[in-house]
Amino acid sequence: MSHVDAILIPGGGVGPGYSLPPWSEARFDQALAGATGAETFVRLSAATPHLPPPIDSKGFPVRECEAGARYLLARGVPPERVRMEAISLDTVGNAWFAKLLHVDPAGWRRLLVVTSEFHMPRTRTIFETVFGFESSKYQPAFASAENRGPMQAVRKSGRRDRRATPGPGSGYRALIWSLTEARTASTQRAVA
Repeated sequence: MSHVDAILIPGGGVGPGYSLPPWSEARFDQALAGATGAETFVRLSAATPHLPPPIDSKGFPVRECEAGARYLLARGVPPERVRMEAISLDTVGNAWFAKLLHVDPAGWRRLLVVTSEFHMPRTRTIFETVFGFESSKYQPAFASAENRGPMQAVRKSGRRDRRATPGPGSGYRALIWSLTEARTASTQRAVA
């Protein structure tokens, strides 16, 4: 896809001083490499429910979307091309609130979702599910960033990161697993 209306970048964590972990930096670097200069960047995610957020010097939580926005601005992206989604706490929320708060109100149709290679099967399944009810309305594309940083060894070994890919459990977790992991696993078997 040569021209997109928006580049959506799911969360991936945040550290002290608004720093991004290496795998999140890779997502932003990939998004910047594919940018044409006309699209809007939407950084998704407030935080993760698995860890407390870092606290800034004034005692406020640092949101992932703020750290991502700072990363983009520091690399010369004009502020009017950067938006933040600051409600979601997981990938399902990333997709849902991106659609509800940014994509539909702006009338965007051509979307690029950029995430880490290790996170792409789950991300793609979730975004296709959330946006798929009106598939003729949207033109999604997906780009994988390299697996950078300490998580790279975990991903290459094939071990599962339960924070990134929840297994079956009670209620919500079982539903998310059935919509993402089960479908992703069957798709990967069909391709292999």
